[in-house]
Amino acid sequence: MTGTALALVLAACGPTPGDDPAAARKTPVRVADAPARLPVPQGKGSKTPDDFNGDGHRDLVLNDLVKAQAHADDAGIGIVYGSERGLVPGARQLLSPRRQAAPTKGRLPAVFDAEASCDLDGDGFTDLVVSTDPPYDGQGRPPVPLQLLYGSPNGLTGKAVKLVIPARARVGNDWPDQPVCGDFDDDGAQDLVVHASGGQLSFLRGPFSRKGAPRAAGAPVPAPGNAPTGPAADVNDDGYDDLVVRTAQGTGGSAIVLGGPAGPTRTGAVLPAGIDVALGTFGKDKSGLDAAIGTMDGTLLRYDLPAAAVRATLDVPGSMLDAADFDGDGLSELLSSGSRLRVLRGRTAGLATSGMVTVAPPARGTTRVVTAGDFDGDGRADLVVRSYVGETKDTVAVYPGTKKGLLAAEPSVTFSSSGFLVP
Repeated sequence: MTGTALALVLAACGPTPGDDPAAARKTPVRVADAPARLPVPQGKGSKTPDDFNGDGHRDLVLNDLVKAQAHADDAGIGIVYGSERGLVPGARQLLSPRRQAAPTKGRLPAVFDAEASCDLDGDGFTDLVVSTDPPYDGQGRPPVPLQLLYGSPNGLTGKAVKLVIPARARVGNDWPDQPVCGDFDDDGAQDLVVHASGGQLSFLRGPFSRKGAPRAAGAPVPAPGNAPTGPAADVNDDGYDDLVVRTAQGTGGSAIVLGGPAGPTRTGAVLPAGIDVALGTFGKDKSGLDAAIGTMDGTLLRYDLPAAAVRATLDVPGSMLDAADFDGDGLSELLSSGSRLRVLRGRTAGLATSGMVTVAPPARGTTRVVTAGDFDGDGRADLVVRSYVGETKDTVAVYPGTKKGLLAAEPSVTFSSSGFLVP
């Protein structure tokens, strides 16, 4: 069957005529059909990304879970653990402020959102960086809102610790947030970059202690903007991870900040203004990465970073962009989402709209990309999307990558995040 035959039209963003947001707000969520809870498999450690229990299989992180009823408190963060067959919705874990968060001045946070993940202490179990809302009276320097949950053979089971940012690595009175993981100094340990203030970044060298402290941290490093953005990637194949730094959150310009022995201190290619940026190997030269910049009028392409000398424009608007290799050929596909979720195939000649596939979720409502990654271990990325109506109804769907790309008409796994509400 061809990609054209399998292309499906995505439900428009927002509720469809058959979905009543008012009813969703009034009707408590149903959890009776949630898959039976299964034990989290025990692992021995791995280098697989997002592998919190170290069993060699990628796990899924979900923010913004459905609520038992509209306007109820946020339940927390959902983790779905993986297996050799992919994600297993029954092997799930709810991370809540009450159970996992560290208190500040005796008060637990109300906000508990996953921000980044990497193996910060180098033990083979991925750790989770969580954003919270510690009390702050607006006077002087605010507390660090980031907390660390460390992975283990049983997953993310322990209490969080507060991220330690030494005073010498801070500047100004901004909240130190927007964490990005990466090995920016190429010493084999995962580091963290967070927003400091006034166009500067705090560079925290890993590995991190179990008390949340980095191995080292110097004075803030200058940056071309205030909003570091992940995931990090080695754009020029020199062994050092690099990252995108936006001039501001939302629409604005951005630049590639290059890693090196001193960390991410050098500004590389300056990218045009846009809503979102995705890095990937979209074509041309596989030795370096390329950048796609989404705008409401189209998608701007800059090939061969960090120089970005080759430019192109696609007539595909997209406010949100993601990149992943769904067919395993070494080139990245570009996902452009907004009113529709479109997949543009990577080619040696570069991205093009010919052969573009439009994917529809199995449920109506507003649809967002959760992530893309290899959850079944076949060397090809899979796509995870979430469709929701109101605060109490959603469907999470996993579309597997194939040798022909992301062409499956039906997802391999579907479930609702309401399962996390089951005792």
